[in-house]
Amino acid sequence: MSREEKLTIAEIIEDLGVPPSTFHRWRATGKGPRAIKLPNGAVRVRRSEYERWLATLEEAA
Repeated sequence: MSREEKLTIAEIIEDLGVPPSTFHRWRATGKGPRAIKLPNGAVRVRRSEYERWLATLEEAA
């Protein structure tokens, strides 16, 4: 089983330097990285998915 690092939304927002509302809007409109919703409602993003998502933005720039 993979023990790949999972990032919190707070960590991603800090890394990107965007307000929480912006990131949540991206998620709501399907423009954010794929996420995992835990049974307690917390959301995590695999580091590999975050890096993949960033790469797609770089290619589109």
